Amino acid sequence: MEAQYSSLKGASVLVTGGATGLGADFVRGFTQQGARVGVLDLDAEAGTALARETGAHFARADLRDLDNLGQTITDLARATGPFTVLVNNAARDDRHDFDDLKPEYWRDALATNLSHHVFAAQAVAPGMAQAGGGSIINMGSISWMRGRPGMLGYTASKAAISGMTRSMARELGPQGIRVNAVAPGAILTERQARLWLTPEKNAEFLELQALKFRLEPEHITPMVLFLASSASRGCTGQEFIIDAGLTLN
Repeated sequence: MEAQYSSLKGASVLVTGGATGLGADFVRGFTQQGARVGVLDLDAEAGTALARETGAHFARADLRDLDNLGQTITDLARATGPFTVLVNNAARDDRHDFDDLKPEYWRDALATNLSHHVFAAQAVAPGMAQAGGGSIINMGSISWMRGRPGMLGYTASKAAISGMTRSMARELGPQGIRVNAVAPGAILTERQARLWLTPEKNAEFLELQALKFRLEPEHITPMVLFLASSASRGCTGQEFIIDAGLTLN
């Protein structure tokens, strides 16, 4: 860690979708800051292993189950204390053809990538207000800014996160709660490498980016830590792009 934030030491942090990928790097970053971290994820095996590695508290949860999400968060907070930081990270960037879209798939895409952001925030907001404030960080994506085809459910959700973040910032600001979004570019995670990375695709990203290196989770985590900390106490309702200049094209 290049920066240590005293405000994160002992803070209670919730990371959704935190068992693997970007989320797991966030969990490691927060625990290295001395925070008490709760993790929600469907992947019990990876979540349990990460909790053993970092000391985080893991609970298996299907974030699409909005009726029970609030209680799940309340139960997890018994181990960490009331959450004053929420990182809405869980998402799944599945590919699909426009002609094959069905209403059931569409509803699932929105539930997986968007809806839980709202209700997780609703669950933690009272505790944040009681604590005098907090920070909510919604993970967006530049995919919708670039109009990427083949993932309409994902890009529609990520575009909605931009508007939701601004409205939520206005809604919760009087309670001292800051709400921001982070929009990563093409991040080289294990999932991306396994499913979609080819030498041609790698070369394409490097050609399009202004900075000629592939982004990895370690390039995103510092921004999330900054927005979670009191160092960013003047920032709310904003979307911070970390894409090595990919959207300059």
